[in-house]
Amino acid sequence: MELRYLTPLTASEQISQGLDQAKPMALADRVRFSELDILRHVNNKAYLGWFETARVSYFDRLCAKHFNGLPAPRSVLRNANVHYRREMVLDEPYITTARVIAFRNTSYVMEQQIWSGGLRATLEAVMVLRSPDGSAGYPLPETLKQQFIDIDGARPDQD
Repeated sequence: MELRYLTPLTASEQISQGLDQAKPMALADRVRFSELDILRHVNNKAYLGWFETARVSYFDRLCAKHFNGLPAPRSVLRNANVHYRREMVLDEPYITTARVIAFRNTSYVMEQQIWSGGLRATLEAVMVLRSPDGSAGYPLPETLKQQFIDIDGARPDQD
């Protein structure tokens, strides 16, 4: 199957490429020369960029609509934990995924993965919504919380 690059993949496309399960957001791309380090494998910084691209696409395509008619929140990466599992090399195709696994009133935890012939890297990120001027937390709309449950299989996190 030919991968469609930088376009959200369907559930069947994800499964056909070896992912363990379909995720709400999955984007395919290929390793570029500029992403290599001196040892000719992907630099750790490149993985962070790939994760960010999928995370922003997730928010733009799946979350932003829940703020229609409201001031747009700031979406802030509070912290992230990356686990590099296996190196990647030039021209290797890969799929980066994103889904929410937990949420609170103004934040959510996102699980991300990079797949290429198996799982290559994972990231768990805490995302915090802030008011447009950044001065306060911005509550998640109830419709978004329900979407996290229904589509991502997320769970409310207790304080």
